[in-house]
Amino acid sequence: MSTRIRFLACLLALAPLAALAQQTPSPAPLPTWEQLTPQQRDLLLAPVRDRWNDSPPEKRQHMLEHATRWQSMTPEQRGHARHGMKRWEDMPPERRLQARALFEQIRRMPEAERRALLERWKAMTPEQRDAWVEAHPPRDPPRPR
Repeated sequence: MSTRIRFLACLLALAPLAALAQQTPSPAPLPTWEQLTPQQRDLLLAPVRDRWNDSPPEKRQHMLEHATRWQSMTPEQRGHARHGMKRWEDMPPERRLQARALFEQIRRMPEAERRALLERWKAMTPEQRDAWVEAHPPRDPPRPR
């Protein structure tokens, strides 16, 4: 059998699968919060409740402030924040250390010095950045999540 005929035979054998995939209905839309049962709501909230109950008072205060700030954000700001959180989660530990050290230095600087440091940072090689972080380590150890 020629290669062309085998290829056509494979396509014909797969055709019913393609038709079935096109006929599969999309899942029903999920209900709004108000339409959830009390059990479904409790299931969704349980992890937050457990985290709240297991946290010390200062962490609870931070959680509450974060939730308040999140509610005041526009959808665009929330999207930007989600993107930043995703970048942080995907960042290797050594890059996180650099980011913490740089943030600590920058937040105490006047605007002009801040811009100058960021420009210098962008021009540094990875080795120069490592040396800078060694000279300016973050004061606080990383917080466990």
